[in-house]
Amino acid sequence: MRLYDTYSRSPVELPPAPGPVRMYVCGPTVYARAQIGNARPFVLGMWLRSWLRRSGYEATLVHNITDINDRIYDAAPGASAELAARATQWYLDDTADLGLGMPDHLPKATESVPQIVAFVEQLIAKGHAYAAGGDVYFRVASWPEYGRLSGQRPDQVEEQEEPSPLKEDPRDFALWKANKPETEDTWWDSPWGRGRPGWHIECSVMAEELLGPAFEIHGGGLDLVFPHHENELAQSRALGHEFARIWTHNGMLRNAGEKMSKSLGNVTTLREAIDRWGRETVLVYFLTGHWRKPIDFSDETMEQAAARLESLRNAFTLEAAAPDESRWEAFAAAVEDDFDTPAALAVLHEWASDRQLELLRRGLEVFGLESIAEREQAPPQVADLAERRAAARAARDFASSDRLRDELASTGWEMRDEPGGGYTLVRRAR
Repeated sequence: MRLYDTYSRSPVELPPAPGPVRMYVCGPTVYARAQIGNARPFVLGMWLRSWLRRSGYEATLVHNITDINDRIYDAAPGASAELAARATQWYLDDTADLGLGMPDHLPKATESVPQIVAFVEQLIAKGHAYAAGGDVYFRVASWPEYGRLSGQRPDQVEEQEEPSPLKEDPRDFALWKANKPETEDTWWDSPWGRGRPGWHIECSVMAEELLGPAFEIHGGGLDLVFPHHENELAQSRALGHEFARIWTHNGMLRNAGEKMSKSLGNVTTLREAIDRWGRETVLVYFLTGHWRKPIDFSDETMEQAAARLESLRNAFTLEAAAPDESRWEAFAAAVEDDFDTPAALAVLHEWASDRQLELLRRGLEVFGLESIAEREQAPPQVADLAERRAAARAARDFASSDRLRDELASTGWEMRDEPGGGYTLVRRAR
């Protein structure tokens, strides 16, 4: 299997099974209900783990919770810990309702502060960081490879985060921030005084704590390449750790052609999407876009996903054809070529059309959609209409047959005629 790697700008082959394949996918900053875009890296991580395990790999997935952050302090002055705990539970509840299970580890930044302090102390000891006025900053000039992940030369990198006269260099970024008691109600003691970790150091520490100083895949949204992932990479490799070998970045969701974000006020939450469309439609929607590309979110794209879902579900109301195992290779090839879910979805639809139901069921399981394979029985009133129409057709009463067909259509079901007078009832695609 190969995946496109942001660092090398090329596809990279995974080591052969049984692995291990250790994955760290950046999770949410918990200060509000998660938007549907926050679900994309979660879903991709869970799908990739599913496929790798089916392929014989020993796959482990870590998905962190950032519960120390400026956004949390800004959103709930004086009650940041309470908001973070509440928003964390919202996120866990909403992602659980996607029906994919959960990652192997869901670490919280607040649980790793002692390890973060120790990590920062090592960076200072090696000359890659310095303390100033209760803050600690990473010294970007000390790491010549800085900027490689995001494609920038070190001398091109602009000032990061908030300006500070304490910085040696505007490009330097915070590893530890002194407590601001007027706005920040949580803090920890450290060798540099009372404060809390910077954002980027949290992920380096949580990843290495659970996966070791070298692991196979680091994922997250494309908006995290710089500065978040660039800074993670620099601070970990400055200590001599290989850190992530492959960097995967998923495209953003767009609403009316622009990035979906809370700051633009064009957000649909994951909870709203599941409640309105159902978890299966949400998952099919994510399947329709290649993970590296942006994907449009609208009523139209969700209606298209719902229609695809109904088409796949309706296949299971038909009699299965003899399974052709040789056709599995087309699905596997799509998934293993940079996890091309649109191509894999096209194969699933081919199997549905050809009644390759056993293959279809197995393919759906990879993406947490095995419930589609459950045959849906038509309600009694629908079955009665179908029987009456079949009798009218047999009597060559075509006027009654057409009228009953239209009545059936109004119920959301379709009667598919078969040779010899038989028929199959399927739900009509929306």
